[in-house]
Amino acid sequence: MENQNAVSENLPKLLILRPPHIINLFEDQFSDKFQLLKPWESPIPTDQFLAAHCASVEAMLISGLTPITADVLRLLPLLRLICTTSAGLNHIDLPECRRRGVSIASAGSAYSEDVADLAVGLLIDVLRRVSAANRFVRDGVWPIKGDYPLGSKLGGKRVGIIGLGSIGFLVAKRLEALGCSISYNSRKKKPSVPFPFYDNVCDLATNCDVLVLCCALTDQTRHMINKEVLLALGKEGVIINIARGAVIDEKELVRCLVEGEIAGAGLDVFENEPQVPPELFALDNVVMSPHRAVFTEESLWDLCQLMLGNLEAFFSNKPLLSPVVDE
Repeated sequence: MENQNAVSENLPKLLILRPPHIINLFEDQFSDKFQLLKPWESPIPTDQFLAAHCASVEAMLISGLTPITADVLRLLPLLRLICTTSAGLNHIDLPECRRRGVSIASAGSAYSEDVADLAVGLLIDVLRRVSAANRFVRDGVWPIKGDYPLGSKLGGKRVGIIGLGSIGFLVAKRLEALGCSISYNSRKKKPSVPFPFYDNVCDLATNCDVLVLCCALTDQTRHMINKEVLLALGKEGVIINIARGAVIDEKELVRCLVEGEIAGAGLDVFENEPQVPPELFALDNVVMSPHRAVFTEESLWDLCQLMLGNLEAFFSNKPLLSPVVDE
């Protein structure tokens, strides 16, 4: 045990403020290469723990649930790398990181295939009433009420993708293959993309049957899907959110669903997770999942290897594998 501890102390230090899924699943992969600093196992408060290690911590591994604020960064003056297991970056104070010269490596496209699959799955479920029909059968209602209400066809739907990054593009290609017509809104028009571009989200909604949200949560996109956009989508419209809950004005979404102002929703994310508006529980035209779009056994293994690769590159003075680059 003493030899093992001595070996560990010679390894580069890696701070983990709270354990992401890949540490819960693959801790041995990391502990073989790094000395893991885990404040949640320490008897002293986190700020004291950070003060005790501030002179030696250059790299940190976090999840999207760990806020990295200017106050946290001030406690770690030698920090030079943040590896985040999320694709989104709204939990990190990016301007402060830039000011301090802290590099960031993200999940990149490690989740993109899985998230795109779930987005399509949610849309099919809402349109064809798969989950609601499953409850209809399981609850023994079929013999009593007879035929279940008709769903709606996917092919031919006009789908607007909001945020045509790696996830949005994969959603578009999947739905195009299923017979949908695609248009999109993004921060800027992408010259290499054949789909029609709308620079106004409300105009996109007016010309679509479905909106699929794939954008990052920023000051510009918070509550971007508001009452005006939802009403433009209309009574036959469906919205799918695999981005972040706060991209939608959730109170307006609930009101529109309850009052029949839109036809349905597939939601993997919510504004105040894990709290979900109780009004949604009784609605058969709403399909929900608990923010799990990114999580498959395969994606978590790929993510583990990506994070290890980023950390090894950093400590070897090599380029990061999935750096976050300012646009």
